[in-house]
Amino acid sequence: MKNIYLDLAARIRKKERVALAVILETKGSAPQGAGAAAIFSPRKLVAGTIGGGWLEADVFQKAADALREGGGPLIATCSLRGEDVEGREPICGGEVRILIDPAPERNSGAFFDLADSLGRGGQGVLATSIAGTRSGKIVLIRNWIPVESLTSSDREIKAVLADGRARPAKVRPSVFLEPVFPPARLIIAGAGHIGRAVAHLGRLLDFDVTVIDDRREFANKKNLPDADHIVCREIDPTLGETPLDGKAYVVIVTRGHQKDTEALRACVNSGAGYIGMIGSRSKIALQRREFIARKWATAGAFDRVHAPIGLPIRSETVQEIAVSIAAELVLARRRNADRKGEAG
Repeated sequence: MKNIYLDLAARIRKKERVALAVILETKGSAPQGAGAAAIFSPRKLVAGTIGGGWLEADVFQKAADALREGGGPLIATCSLRGEDVEGREPICGGEVRILIDPAPERNSGAFFDLADSLGRGGQGVLATSIAGTRSGKIVLIRNWIPVESLTSSDREIKAVLADGRARPAKVRPSVFLEPVFPPARLIIAGAGHIGRAVAHLGRLLDFDVTVIDDRREFANKKNLPDADHIVCREIDPTLGETPLDGKAYVVIVTRGHQKDTEALRACVNSGAGYIGMIGSRSKIALQRREFIARKWATAGAFDRVHAPIGLPIRSETVQEIAVSIAAELVLARRRNADRKGEAG
């Protein structure tokens, strides 16, 4: 997903006053696990979540007070053992330790390095050293550890990346390790009504969204305000030149059968984590026979394609079709993350 630290780095560059809250540890039942993070301005939550409800409201108040008073970092322990089923008290039954940093800009270098690394498709671990002073203050030192810098001795860092779970370091529990991965890429072939709607939902779901279409009247920011990247070129050669690895999710919703076929030919044998194509069952059956007969794809390769695209929710309208596609994308992303051990 789009990591919250990309948002934080952008806000630091713009010199916004924000506080960062990160869950360090949970005991028992809790709405979010270790590594869940949120950014607060003095007035409201601006990005991420640490669980919502009473917990988030309490942390926001602490963060807002620290921002207003110019205080240093603090660690809040919040109990979720209330008994009020009316919603005024948490009833999860657990406990959460949360680090609240009202001045993340003091470690801007680590966040900028992280953002630059993710922008190049890299990944790594954000290491936060949490040290106490004799006066009771907390000092934070953050370092970005890119995967390419790891050596054979960095076994614990590699383990954190492998299982995708944030946690304190075993050797030095005062150091909190957070694996950070680049966001999954959603590549939409077709900028018509469905492509536009899927781009909107893809942005809400934290995909990095690219839309490809050869029509200038569709491939533009006015029509696609939620796309991160817009490519106005022929679809099939563009898809063929696009690196498609396991973190690439391809949605084919062009303006016609022939264009769909050309787009699918360009990516059907790629390593994309997901390929979906719109169309009726009869159309898909015809395409399957054609692809196999012409040796454009094996039966196994074609059957990896999610077609007809989307979860079967009896969708009819453009918006309903987009929701069914978005739901299938979420499911595919979760399954892929589970297989690779990454946090979804």
